[in-house]
Amino acid sequence: MNTIAKIKKTQNTIHADSNHVSTESAALIGSNDDLLIEILLRLPVTSVLRFKSVSKHWCSLLSHRHFTLLYKNASSSPGLFAHNLYIPFDNENKKIPPFRDLDFYPDPHGIQIVQSCNGLLLCCSNEGNERVRKYYVFNPTTKQFAVIPTVLGGMAVHKAIFFMALAFHQTDCVHYKVVCFYLSKPDDLLKIQIYSSDTRKWKISDESLCFPDPFLAAFHYIVYWNQAIHWAPYWENQTYFKIDTEELQSLPMPVVVASSESYEKWDVPLYFGESRGHLHMVKKQRVDHGESHIKLNVFEMLNDHSGWFLKYQVDLGEIRDAYPERRGYCKWIPFYYDFEVFDVVRGEHEEEEEETFMVIRVPGKVIRYNVVDKSFKQIYDQIYLYGRHGHMHVHRYIQSLVSF
Repeated sequence: MNTIAKIKKTQNTIHADSNHVSTESAALIGSNDDLLIEILLRLPVTSVLRFKSVSKHWCSLLSHRHFTLLYKNASSSPGLFAHNLYIPFDNENKKIPPFRDLDFYPDPHGIQIVQSCNGLLLCCSNEGNERVRKYYVFNPTTKQFAVIPTVLGGMAVHKAIFFMALAFHQTDCVHYKVVCFYLSKPDDLLKIQIYSSDTRKWKISDESLCFPDPFLAAFHYIVYWNQAIHWAPYWENQTYFKIDTEELQSLPMPVVVASSESYEKWDVPLYFGESRGHLHMVKKQRVDHGESHIKLNVFEMLNDHSGWFLKYQVDLGEIRDAYPERRGYCKWIPFYYDFEVFDVVRGEHEEEEEETFMVIRVPGKVIRYNVVDKSFKQIYDQIYLYGRHGHMHVHRYIQSLVSF
């Protein structure tokens, strides 16, 4: 055998041995669920969803609650929904929206988003009165959904629903819950029922809530945080509902942070929401009686609910100067500037404070504003949608693999 033939034979032998080793390694990994999970936990969401089709065993493994609760890559938030319009946070790295239409269930009235909560969406019928309205929990990442059964008490309670709230978290509320607040006559109390995805049943809570006038309280922001349902504070003696103990507890209002400003009793927060375990509320700082100088105070709630502290201060002057068009008109406020705070998004890691940003709608555009270095950029154009009372209903999209 000549030299060239020997070299070729050696190469073929090495290649065959390599393939044999690779096959054995793949078989070893494929037969060891613990090792397989360790590898799959490091993959992006799109890869995990794609690998569900490899085999029935992989599909079962990747859909199991043990894996979905361990999986951390799904906790990223790539964008938000304004009504049903998807707005990515990074316009330079646009991805396909999680859905085009909310058509996962053939609701004759259409479907709208009520609340987002750690990757799950609470949805309801888009039109029609409360008598015929259906409620759903939908995972836009996995496309799984559940129809929530009618509350206890039949149509008399169903038509009196004041608002519904969703509670879910991968560690402290692994079985999602839907909390129903409904108006009871003639005592004008808001009574409470709780639905659990674990028992798939409603139960009536002993707690009830009395408002001076419930219809003056616009429940525009419903937030699950720290094992409790919160609604934006609009008045003194605010409360929140603790899920685990089924108790209503007091929520303090933020203190005034400067002698030149004040907060009226009925001031509406510009934003109320949660991000990566932090509860935020944004209020406009009252510098003068006009809008020529706009400053925002971003408050954060202490983990024990004992009070708020000032986390960030934001000056919108540069944004207003960069996007001055269509400032709107208000005869009482000559320098009126039309804007909304859509979201406050914290950095992925506590030490990465410079990643924290706000999402702000200005006339016709959506801006991403970094609260640390004060930089900003436009992430969406041509947006002229308005919700009831002049506010858009905005819900953050968080990728989640949880199944139910």
